[in-house]
Amino acid sequence: MENKQGLISHWSFDEASGKEALDHVTGIKDKIEYALNEARYNNSHDPQRRKGISGNALMFDGYSNWIARPAVKTVMPQDALTVEAWVAPRTYERGIEARLSPIVNQHDREKKEGFVLGILRHGQWSMQVGLNNEWVEIWADGHSLPLNQWSYIVATFDSRNAVMKLYLNGEEVAVKSIVANTAITLCNRDLMIAKNNKGFILGDTPYVLNMYSGMIDELKMYNRALSPEEVRQSYREYLTPYGGSIPAIPYDDIKLDRRLLANDRHRPQYHICPPQHWMNEPHAPIYFNGQYHLFYQHDPHGPYLHTIHWGHWVSNDLAHWRDLPWALAPEDNGLDPDGVWSGSSAYDENGVPALFYTAGDDSATPNQRVGLARSTFLKDGENDLIRWEKHPVPVIVQEKGQGFYGDFRDPFVWKDGDTWYLLIGSGTDGQGGTILAYTSNNMIEWKYKGPFYISDNKKYTHLGNMWELPVFLPLGQDKTGSEKHILLISPLGPEADVEVFYWIGTFDKVAMRFTPDQEEPQLIDLGDFHFTGPSGMVDPRTGRKLIFTISQGVRTSEINYYSGYAHNAGIPLSIFLHEDGRLGIRPIEEMELLHGEKLTSMEDKSLNEANDLLKEVKGDMLEILVELEAGTCTQLGMKLRCSPDGEEETLLYYDMKESALIVDRNKSSLDELADWDKGIQGGRVELDGANLKLRIYLDRSMVEAYANELKSLTTRVYPSRTDALGMQIWGDGTLTVKSMEVWEMKPAFES
Repeated sequence: MENKQGLISHWSFDEASGKEALDHVTGIKDKIEYALNEARYNNSHDPQRRKGISGNALMFDGYSNWIARPAVKTVMPQDALTVEAWVAPRTYERGIEARLSPIVNQHDREKKEGFVLGILRHGQWSMQVGLNNEWVEIWADGHSLPLNQWSYIVATFDSRNAVMKLYLNGEEVAVKSIVANTAITLCNRDLMIAKNNKGFILGDTPYVLNMYSGMIDELKMYNRALSPEEVRQSYREYLTPYGGSIPAIPYDDIKLDRRLLANDRHRPQYHICPPQHWMNEPHAPIYFNGQYHLFYQHDPHGPYLHTIHWGHWVSNDLAHWRDLPWALAPEDNGLDPDGVWSGSSAYDENGVPALFYTAGDDSATPNQRVGLARSTFLKDGENDLIRWEKHPVPVIVQEKGQGFYGDFRDPFVWKDGDTWYLLIGSGTDGQGGTILAYTSNNMIEWKYKGPFYISDNKKYTHLGNMWELPVFLPLGQDKTGSEKHILLISPLGPEADVEVFYWIGTFDKVAMRFTPDQEEPQLIDLGDFHFTGPSGMVDPRTGRKLIFTISQGVRTSEINYYSGYAHNAGIPLSIFLHEDGRLGIRPIEEMELLHGEKLTSMEDKSLNEANDLLKEVKGDMLEILVELEAGTCTQLGMKLRCSPDGEEETLLYYDMKESALIVDRNKSSLDELADWDKGIQGGRVELDGANLKLRIYLDRSMVEAYANELKSLTTRVYPSRTDALGMQIWGDGTLTVKSMEVWEMKPAFES
């Protein structure tokens, strides 16, 4: 029997849909704020409901999703209060300024007013109240709330009996004595569910931190303190339908739902991306037991960079992917409480995957160390590699004299014979960026081998004073029979050009030193910051050398907020040596597995003939393969994402005189919010008299072009018109379309 004595609010969240939640006691229908309530580039969506402990529960996304009731409609108890709820957190916020991610609150901590019940980092939870110009806190020490599981929490405040209590799953877990007959100080702020009244604002962005992520069900407030027996009785009654045990939550019922973003007209669909929210670079690719695993920097709390986890995808073929639960998360373990940052993977002594990562601990100096996590495959045989066990202490802690002290991140690891080799990004005092080298015989104890390579920072100032994300791969023999390797880095620092730079050269394995063939670094991509964050692997199945990157969205925080995501990966690339010693790049052939209908195929057509055939070829998810013979043209290429009247279009072309591949995006969008990402980009590509051969991928906002397997140009376009779907061959004279094929492309993830 539900106990209604003193009940002043009850949100059951049982609505099947809609943008309101009913308070069954007051009859007030509270508005549920949500970024996708009125989406700008997507279909609008109601706040999500999932199966609750009783009926439905309301899902809170962690950044845009909350309920606020104006203070004038709220009567806050002062002498006694109980808050009761079922909660299933999906992730923990970092708890900046030690502010809680509230279940419910109406408070001002600085003024010592009101109350808040919520969660801090790593699942610690607390009730806090303002009492007679004091701020009083009670914590459930040793009883953290687990992720992705239901917990029944109750907090009581009893002025007359001078006590505050916390209950977890029907049992008392904390008691705190207070001054008798001291009332909660009234607060005139709104009553809020899942959002902190005084949340920390993240820089110059619309993001307010200290918010709750996960499900809430059966939220109740009383103007009296429930007794221990009443708490136990309520807990038992909720679990009666489940035989007295808390039901498990299927992963599909609590995961981030990528289906919500499938119709966003700018969100790529066959480029791999997180289901929602923020990603940075993909990293740590590895092949194991017939599956490719790829991880990525991920903030599951929102589309911003703050609380970094390792997201996880898996694929049988590098084209079709599945989302898995994140692999690594920050923990209260003395190792990585402040983030699990970029790293790589390697096979351990048993041939099972292990992850090396940058373990963030802001209480330590330096705060960046190398952590290690091993797959539990040998224990449980679970082939998706969902579970990982962390080594309890860092395996490398930077010492003074090893690079630039305090900048030490992004380990790249491989095994050769019985030895593991590790490279990590750093800098040097006055000499610019560098990569540091280590070796080990057991993955735990590492020997420092010195700088792997240092460039001339005075000559190449664009390489900055710190290098991140090193990748080092064998390329095979050149035409003289010399073994070649490639070193890729991402520069950082005041003058750094944040692109993917590389050198080809020779590797001295004994000395752990790299010597480039040419001192000047080269670019893979010409798109100016849209192609960054490299990682790589030697594919044991095919022997290919594969590169993975992030494709930056380069949009404003405001647009990311209302879209629900930021960034995606680029298409996986296979790199190789051309006969002339230049680096070759090509998209992996598995992309053909995503081909849908072939929309056109032609050979030996003039410009006008080709464009007549292209009049009805339209789409924003396409692969285009075209070879152009210049004829009298000095500039030739394609117009892409064209509206019928040419009001919006993107021009991709090759300039014969400048030997440059160029994209002109000045007419790509009429959207005033896209003004910051227009302009012209490009760079040199020497074709040496060959025809221009382009492989182009259009994927909503993505434009990726590969020229003669020599260079890529990755960029973004955000057309405002929904009919900007056409294409044309373009040139400033006569030309011949030697061949052209266009395919529709299918999504990489099942919806």
